[in-house]
Amino acid sequence: MAKESAERRAARILVVGGGYVGMNTALHLQRRLRKGEAEILVVSPDPYMTYQPFLPEAAAGSISPRHVVVPLRRTLKRCEVVVGEATSIDHAGRTAHVRTLATEEEGAGDIVLHYDELVVAPGSVSRTLPVPGLAEHGIGFKTVEEAIGLRNHVLEQLDIASSTRDPEVRDAALTFVFVGGGYAGVEALAELEDMARYAARYYHNISPDDLRFLLVEATDRILPEVGPEMGRYALRVLRGRNIDVRLGTRLDSCEDRVAVLSDGSRHPARTLVWTAGVRPHPVLAATDLPLDDRGRVRCHPDLRVEGTDHAWAAGDAAAVPDLTAHDEGVYCAPNAQHAVRQSKVLAGNVLCSLRGHSLRDYRHAYVGSVASLGLHKGVAHVYGQKFKGYPAWFLHRAYHLSRVPTFNRKARVLAEWTLAGLFKREIVSLGSLENPRAEFELAAGTGRHPEAS
Repeated sequence: MAKESAERRAARILVVGGGYVGMNTALHLQRRLRKGEAEILVVSPDPYMTYQPFLPEAAAGSISPRHVVVPLRRTLKRCEVVVGEATSIDHAGRTAHVRTLATEEEGAGDIVLHYDELVVAPGSVSRTLPVPGLAEHGIGFKTVEEAIGLRNHVLEQLDIASSTRDPEVRDAALTFVFVGGGYAGVEALAELEDMARYAARYYHNISPDDLRFLLVEATDRILPEVGPEMGRYALRVLRGRNIDVRLGTRLDSCEDRVAVLSDGSRHPARTLVWTAGVRPHPVLAATDLPLDDRGRVRCHPDLRVEGTDHAWAAGDAAAVPDLTAHDEGVYCAPNAQHAVRQSKVLAGNVLCSLRGHSLRDYRHAYVGSVASLGLHKGVAHVYGQKFKGYPAWFLHRAYHLSRVPTFNRKARVLAEWTLAGLFKREIVSLGSLENPRAEFELAAGTGRHPEAS
């Protein structure tokens, strides 16, 4: 009886989101909570956390997709993980509505979760614009599924170009348009361009020079995070690889697989990758928490949600004041560097709140950025020092290897990089994985054995 009473008195901490902030916050909490002090409930749409900086290398085949993700249940052994999507949060009533696979199968309504402390960390989603044809033909680059799907798609385009006799189909198949000159767009373009030109050597009728890569950026520079000088260097490197970079240019339309740009040019292309920014997760609009004009949760420097008690936020979904900035009204950038560090402070402050201790403000001076431009190429601006070429690429790998969670993942990624340096690239497309029942459905519908043809 005493045990049941103790369990009822234990606070329930609800963590909404299983990304950088959600997983790391829960990880720090489970390590530091006393027995029976609180229970942790993590709600995530996926049973894993995706380490997004490794998506370009996963798309290029340098890293296996299963090593880009960290399984939540194995990592958060002392937490309860609910795979589902939070649809609304009523913080005044301390309840959250969650839609799971089971509720969809049963046709029932959302399950209602009660909590005492709320950690809001749903992350962000791709920011799309009302461009005609984008919803039908665009490919995102924010999840591991999208990264592997894009890899398969690019290799399939080489197969199409190699087997067609129609010059228009061939040209469209060998044209790859990327929209967005930030981290995601430049790194994805650089890695896939490396992979595609390498793969072209194995096609008897495709030359690497036949491939056309086009980067469209609305501003006047790429990779603003690494500074103007390194951004200009990256631009020269890309253009030196015959990549067509259009600055100050927007995508006006991509209907009928034709990319129409604001400079008036038209580019028939069977591949259009959209990486033009992110926006806060839409679940935030279904809460009673205060939001800023960009849809982020307004926070104090100690990561408490403004105007509320027992609610916390960090990461892409939070507007956290940057105490290291020289000007007022500056907020922390939505990147992994801040997210990982904010999660540690957030977990500590939740514990301090439960135990009645004083809270600590989040303060972290931005140390710089690293970006890959393909195999053995990169740019970096770290602690005021600028690096380019192989040293920057090495820094990029070393930094992200140190930041990917769990020793298990670090060891697996390092082993794959080592093997990739000893053997040739894999250039196999497994596009059928996206529709694994197609072969069986064909056989069942025609009475023909899949292997008989």
